[in-house]
Amino acid sequence: MGKSPLTTLCYVEKDGKYLMLHRVKKEVDVNKDKWIGIGGHFEQGESPEECLIREAKEETGLTLTNWRFRGIVTFQAEGWNTEYMCLYTADEFEGELQECDEGTLEWVEKEKLTSLNLWEGDKIFLKLLAEEHPFFSLKLSYSGDRLIEAVLDGKAMELLDIRREDGSLTGEVRERSIAHENGDLHGTSHVWIVRRGKTENWEVLMQKRSKNKDSFPGCYDISSAGHISSGYDYRESALRELEEELGICAEPEDLQYGFMHLGYAEANFYGKPFKNAEVSAVYIYDKEVDITKLKLQEEEVESVCWMDYEVALKEIQEENRQGSYEKYCVFLDEFEQLGQWLREKE
Repeated sequence: MGKSPLTTLCYVEKDGKYLMLHRVKKEVDVNKDKWIGIGGHFEQGESPEECLIREAKEETGLTLTNWRFRGIVTFQAEGWNTEYMCLYTADEFEGELQECDEGTLEWVEKEKLTSLNLWEGDKIFLKLLAEEHPFFSLKLSYSGDRLIEAVLDGKAMELLDIRREDGSLTGEVRERSIAHENGDLHGTSHVWIVRRGKTENWEVLMQKRSKNKDSFPGCYDISSAGHISSGYDYRESALRELEEELGICAEPEDLQYGFMHLGYAEANFYGKPFKNAEVSAVYIYDKEVDITKLKLQEEEVESVCWMDYEVALKEIQEENRQGSYEKYCVFLDEFEQLGQWLREKE
């Protein structure tokens, strides 16, 4: 009879630390060199709590006396049977810590967990634990060590490829909010919609971000922009964002490549730090656009308007000098590069 597809995983906590198991002792181990919590497979007839208590005792020598059932994690990986894991935290126990034949046990400060060699999906549920998220169901799918899907309470989470400064892939994949928490470099596509105004000055279409956005709510932003989800490239992401945010169905050849841009910004929103490190492909779209006929994505875009480029530039420069993002959330050097590109087209 094979192993049960049901498992437990527990993070025992004490003095702001979690008891972590560094899996370094077994040569053949799916968790080789990774840091994880403690736990294992159900035995025949066991309840989740019975498995939790037994595994904790076997791996650590500790007898748990108080615990919380925090969520269900579904693991799926190529070449492996699906596993359903009952996730716990425990804050009271008896006994003395003993050596573990699965690996090395160590108390690690919660703030330092992300510096360890963790499964990428583990970072997601550790973040949920830290935020005291209500009981949750999280599905994690892997291809080898690479996280390819994360679904929280039935809703897909956005995964981003981590990139180098030239835009090339590192091979790492990270959930969006964690990437912004760490300041990890990721890809975005930017599309500036431009036209000649009545006085022959260049005008740019600015979108006003929804007041419900998790960053820079209510600020004027690029005509259309978005993260590049894992597995996608710059141009196809730009085309998708144009259609989703503004209802513009463009062809690949409609987007004129402008330049690459490397940007970084830090701010706080809703009491949480936000670090935006992005390497962006910037495109220009100069086809005729009637803004009264655009289909705006309500949850993303509050409104759009045409702005004289030079007027917007002066206002963005002033905000940049003041170090504020009260009206705009546009990188000044990118906007200046756009101006240079437009002048070269004259």
